[in-house]
Parts: sequence; structure tokens; C-alpha cells
Amino acid sequence: MVRAARAVRATNRTAERARGAGVTAGTRPGPRAGAGGRDRREPAHPGPSGPRLRRRRLLALLALLAVVLGGFGSWALYGSPWLRVKSVSVTGNRVLTDSEVSRAAAVPTGEPLISVDKAAVQRRVRQELPRVRQVTAERSWPHGIVLTVTERRPQLVMESAGNYVEVDSEGVRFATVGKPPKGVPLLVLEPRKPAGKRYFSATRLRREAARVTDALPDSVHRATRSVRVRSYDDISLELTGDRTVRWGSAEHGKAKAEALGALMKAAADADHFDVSAPSAPAASGS
Repeated sequence: MVRAARAVRATNRTAERARGAGVTAGTRPGPRAGAGGRDRREPAHPGPSGPRLRRRRLLALLALLAVVLGGFGSWALYGSPWLRVKSVSVTGNRVLTDSEVSRAAAVPTGEPLISVDKAAVQRRVRQELPRVRQVTAERSWPHGIVLTVTERRPQLVMESAGNYVEVDSEGVRFATVGKPPKGVPLLVLEPRKPAGKRYFSATRLRREAARVTDALPDSVHRATRSVRVRSYDDISLELTGDRTVRWGSAEHGKAKAEALGALMKAAADADHFDVSAPSAPAASGS
């Protein structure tokens, strides 16, 4: 009996030592099983992996950098003293001076270059200077505005109180000068009756006369002293040497110009030419 009790106690001590050694070595007891023997612990959720975390940090850094750069850019354009208007230059002008165009543009110096209203600048130039047919305003970084001007050119002139009013190819009266430009014919409007004024305005008649002079051969244009307009379809030319040309309307200008050139060569001594019907031109003496 005594020996049997000792053997039991020795066995128990050996088991306890084995259990203690297992805990010390880092072993963990198995999971507790609930009903049906399944583990009742909730599954663990692993945190973000290394590459994903680095991508998130990079995106956050880029977003912050974009905000900083955007704010700096806005300040540089609108608030800094670096990008402000200091000069206005003019190109394309022939008669108008640079100072005349610059004064008409009225570009505010010292203001941020980005805030200059280019459309308003162009509108002011056209309103103040009728000679300007077209103007464009462009920014020239970092401090300038460039105005590119296209001036109207006189196609005809009209006499008025001892001066001369220049008329362009669109029939627009745009400037008054003391003497007529060289080589520009005089325009004489002589509407035959009030109906002519009623159906064809003076602007329209001026435009038709400009169409005629634009179609003339160079040799005839140089010899043209005046263009007389009595109605839309009754336009005539007075040339040097007391010669006259009945042109008719401004329609079919190219055909009439060719007919007139051939007619003047064939009848060099003639004084009167009629190309109102270009298919049947005529010439006669004085």
C-alpha cells in the first residue's frame, strides 16, 4: 500500500513538472471550444500592409504639396509685386503713333498682369480711334501688354468743307485729313432721286464705289481721278486726259476690269468707255 501511494505521488509530480515546462517554453493552451466544439473567439483583423501604408502617405504628401503650390501660384499672380503691368507696346500701326494707341487703350499700370481685361482694352481702342479696323491685346509675361493694330486704309476720299474724309473698303468714313492721300480717287455721291437714298444708304453707296475701285487694274486705278455714284447701278469713273468710264453696278467687277483693259488697248484714242455690260463693251471718241 505504502509503495503504491508513493508511486502515485511520484507520477503526479512528474506530470506537474511537465506542464510547468510547457508553459515556460511559450506554449499556449488550446482555444476554448463552445457548443459543438467550435472556437468562439472573433477572427483578428490585420492592419494595413507596408506598401499600402506607404502609398497612402505619398498621396497625402502630394495633396498637401498641390495645395501649397496652388496657394503660392495664386499669390504670385494676384498679390505679389512680380507680375504686374509695367509697359504697353504697339505693333502694326502705320499712321497712328504708339502713344495715341496706348492712351486709347488706357491699360492700368501697376495692376496684376493676369487681371487685365483684354476685351475691354480692345473695345476702348476701337471706340477712341476710328482708324483702327482691328486690334488684339495680348499679355507679354512678366510685365507687358502688346497691342497689335490693323489700320483702315483709304480706298476713296470725300471732300468736306475744305478737308478730306477717308473712306475704307467697307464704305466706313474713319478720318479727316487736310489733303487727299496720293493715288486715292475722289468719291462724289450724286443720288439721282430720293428713292436712291431711301433704298440705298450713303454707306451702301460708298461701299459699292469701293468695290469698283478695288476691281480696277493697277494702270486704270492710277489714272482714276474720281468715282461718281448716282445710284446703285450707275457708277462712272473720271480718268486723266478727260476720259470717262461707265461702269454700271459694282457687280461682275473682274469681268468689267478685263473688258476695260482690252477695250482701252483696242481703242487707245477713245475718250468714253462703257463696260456696264462686260460681254458687249463699247468705246467712242469725244
